[in-house]
Amino acid sequence: MSEKIDGTHDEGAQKTAASRLLLTTSIWSDVPSPPAAPEPAPVSPPAPSVQAHAPVAATAEPAEPTRPTQWPPRKLSLALQGGGTFAAFTWGVLERLLEEPSIAFDAISGASAGAINALLLAGGLAEGGREGARNRLNRFWLRLMHEASFRSLMLVGGFSPAGSSVAFGPTLRSGQFDPFDLDPLRQALSRDINFAALRDPKCPKLLIAATRIRDGQQQVFGNDAITADVALASTCPPLVHCAVEIDGEAYWDGGFGGNPPLIRLAQQSTTADLLLIQVTPTRDSFVPITLAAIDRRLDQIAANAALKAEIAAIEWARPNAAPTLRLSTIAAEDSIEGLAQRSSTDLGRGFIRTLHRSGREAAERWLGATDAEAQRALPAAEPALA
Repeated sequence: MSEKIDGTHDEGAQKTAASRLLLTTSIWSDVPSPPAAPEPAPVSPPAPSVQAHAPVAATAEPAEPTRPTQWPPRKLSLALQGGGTFAAFTWGVLERLLEEPSIAFDAISGASAGAINALLLAGGLAEGGREGARNRLNRFWLRLMHEASFRSLMLVGGFSPAGSSVAFGPTLRSGQFDPFDLDPLRQALSRDINFAALRDPKCPKLLIAATRIRDGQQQVFGNDAITADVALASTCPPLVHCAVEIDGEAYWDGGFGGNPPLIRLAQQSTTADLLLIQVTPTRDSFVPITLAAIDRRLDQIAANAALKAEIAAIEWARPNAAPTLRLSTIAAEDSIEGLAQRSSTDLGRGFIRTLHRSGREAAERWLGATDAEAQRALPAAEPALA
């Protein structure tokens, strides 16, 4: 199995028709589809009877599931992408959503810095409601700005694989050097996240991703399995510190296998509305020529590769497998010009405040948009052969 969903939340009767269909779609799950029901044996028509019978009403065909029409949605599942300090944009989006008392949160997935935002949001909601979640997010990101330390970057996974080796030298590639001990990182996470609160029934369902080194598979941890080690594994840059071991398995940053998990989120959601908050740029109008610029662009492409595949799978299968599913996206690059040229390790206060403000403004526009405007529009399929 490629996931470890372990929680106290009921995943049975409350699932939507969309999520049940997603779960049985073989390309999205390693759970076998239910066997087909046996065909009924042919029955000979009864002989005509001389006794008159009242006419029998025809059984109505089940109605086709309809897409939800209410906007903004009343219940959301969130997919939070990681991307170093770019995830401050997500902070702004979440802060604005928390100000809408009519919007409830169902399930939240995240990887790397997206996982930290997910844990802060969910734990805050469980302990202190909307204001508690808002305070947790604000406290974490404000402290990050003011500390502006190596540890701060470690907490949000703000290192690309190639960039780490360029910046810190070949000793990191050997796997024999850990420039920052894990204990201070664990303490810093525990200072802002009450991991016990994640097991509270009031806590939204969590899906936190890490990458299993042994086979490269994505591992998804649910509420009951999430610890400080899981949070560290999800943000673990492989060329900066050693792998994080959990139950005998070694893990690296969750962004490699799914940034963030989207199909798993659709399977676990009890709402048809999914919102993806995407912070790593997909577009760049410049061709990089320096080593640092090439590394930055490669990192952006790699961070979005698995996500693009999951979006394409959902769009391909949705008409038949999950017609009620409504996927929309808030992307940082649509709000911040030239984001692809910026570094995800930038801890400058002005830059983080810009990201936060832009996230709030983007969420405001999303809340005021129409259904069609808010949903992700995919480009037309390219021909396979030129």
